[in-house]
Amino acid sequence: MEKGRLIEFRLHGERTLAVIDRPEGKKNWVAIDASGQARTLAPKQVTYEVAATAAFKPTDIDPFLAEVKPYLDPSGLEVAWELLVEDGEATNPEALALLLFSEGTPAQCYAAHCLLSDDKIYFKQKGDKYEPRPQSQVEDLKHQIEAAAQRDRERQGFVDRVQQVLAGETVDWETSDRSRIEMIERLAAFGEECPNRAAAIDLLESLGRPPQAKAAFQLLVELKIWSEHENLHLRRTQLPTYFSTKVLDVSHHCLQDPPPDTETNRLDLTHLKVFTIDDASTTEIDDGLSLEYGEDGQERLWIHIADPTRWMTPGDSLDLEARRRCTTVYLPTGMVPMLPEELATGPMSLNQGQICCALSFCIELTAEGAIDTFSIHPSFIKPTYRLTYDDVDEMLHLKLTNEPEIEALSNYAQLRHAWRQSQGAISIHMPETTVKVCGDEVDIQIIDDSRSRQLVAEMMILTGEAAATYAAKHAIPVPFRGQPQPELPPEEELLRLPPGPVRACALRRCMPRSEVGLFVTRHASLGLDHYTQVTSPIRRYADLLTHFQLKAHLRGEALPFSADELKQILLSLGSAVKEANLVERQTNRYWSIEYLRRHANEVWPTLVLRWIREDENLGSILLEDLGLEFVWRIPRGLTPGDRIQVRVAHADPREDTIHFQPVESDTAQALEV
Repeated sequence: MEKGRLIEFRLHGERTLAVIDRPEGKKNWVAIDASGQARTLAPKQVTYEVAATAAFKPTDIDPFLAEVKPYLDPSGLEVAWELLVEDGEATNPEALALLLFSEGTPAQCYAAHCLLSDDKIYFKQKGDKYEPRPQSQVEDLKHQIEAAAQRDRERQGFVDRVQQVLAGETVDWETSDRSRIEMIERLAAFGEECPNRAAAIDLLESLGRPPQAKAAFQLLVELKIWSEHENLHLRRTQLPTYFSTKVLDVSHHCLQDPPPDTETNRLDLTHLKVFTIDDASTTEIDDGLSLEYGEDGQERLWIHIADPTRWMTPGDSLDLEARRRCTTVYLPTGMVPMLPEELATGPMSLNQGQICCALSFCIELTAEGAIDTFSIHPSFIKPTYRLTYDDVDEMLHLKLTNEPEIEALSNYAQLRHAWRQSQGAISIHMPETTVKVCGDEVDIQIIDDSRSRQLVAEMMILTGEAAATYAAKHAIPVPFRGQPQPELPPEEELLRLPPGPVRACALRRCMPRSEVGLFVTRHASLGLDHYTQVTSPIRRYADLLTHFQLKAHLRGEALPFSADELKQILLSLGSAVKEANLVERQTNRYWSIEYLRRHANEVWPTLVLRWIREDENLGSILLEDLGLEFVWRIPRGLTPGDRIQVRVAHADPREDTIHFQPVESDTAQALEV
């Protein structure tokens, strides 16, 4: 290489020209660039030598580049490729310059070199030559480049629309924006465990936000895509929150063109007076009660259960969707139903004044309260009264005589309760709380253990016993429920505890989990030898399974589910039900902490329930006015059964933390729970 030769090398990846000045050592050269900067280069660093008869000076570089610039049109490469590809003829910068420009000046040859070395579509370098790529490969590369360019345009468009929304403008999101929004949603919900987290963080950083789940959450709130109280517990699950178009279409078709009823001999019970008793907000009405006076003077209890299987068959779209959802999820902000609402609250429900399909249980009790006789009938009923629990409590309190059935039903419920107690039932009465969110308002109420609620609960337990007894007698596989016998503390130990929540809490700790299986086992806390849940088929898929099985047997047909099939279904239901229950608990806790955050100045009467780790003063407390339990480091000197006034020192539902402190000491140690 001679002094004055113009060469090209790469500096930080960028194409750079310099003029050879002198050798450096045995192999290297010193070259001077256009700014006068000396560079020591090894021969392998040189990527092109400009062939010229005259020597160059560093001051010639910029004029040379100006001469090259007009020839740097990449569209000419496609023309050259079309001429060369048919014969598969390779080329080099000098040959390409002659082909494109009809000349081969140093500037034209260098321009051809730049075009070839930058090209990613038409030519592939092989040694000192450039071979034309096959047509199929060129088309594929063009498609990839265009797709990448389209993604870049869509990404930039998304960034622009985000900025517009943040500036207060109204925009129409594009279809392509949905995937990017979902990416940010997953990051906000799952954080470190977010799938494709790197891409989500890259997108977040392109929006000028820190690479954190909190930042993703805050961005979604600012964009009004999420609310400040978005339910992340629900978003982290597999629980479906909306119905597919297919399922909604099937539901709508059922309303417009009802399927044939498999029960051709329904018992007509429309002459019976039927009471439905629910909360005022209940929309899925799945049970009703009647009292019939026989000619022999014998009173018969009728418990009517909604019959959603009238509108479904095993394995159809509605059945599979209900199986996938497994249960209705009840949240403070509303419910996520198991079945489409237009069916669940429409023809499937026992609506007042309408002729409804039901599965009716006719039961006669002994004088002690045990089941004497019972029968099960697919039926027609016509609910007479829709009552709330408050309505029934008022009727019982005032001893109204115009509806004597209510008083009689309540007496039968008390008789049943006493009989179950005699059979070893274990009653645990802990405060039960409902948390409701309406708009921006949060409301917490304790559910009274009233006579009306006891009435309904006992009638539902009675129905479950009858259904399980029938299934066991006829060897019908259904989801039987049982509970092992608990090991309770000695009576003298229980009596030393204050009656009420403290004693009930001690009993609750001893209770083993209930179990679901295909074999009949005793249910210890209910005091029953046979039990299954059958009274909420609109809301629990296991109840729906029992309906399918019982109705098929009553018709004398083959059962829709074998024992093995039912076992597999129950295995899948178990994990889904646990997940749904967990979401309900987490969401209720979130809104409970939020309620307390909003009422931080209030003082709450608090009962110490039990020790968790007594050596650390860690225990469980009950805010008595709200029925809410929390873990707290109990001030020294207090024991279970003692009462104390507390105030909320700090509450953060998003972080799932709450701090309490006694009102007597603002400096008392608070515990984060």
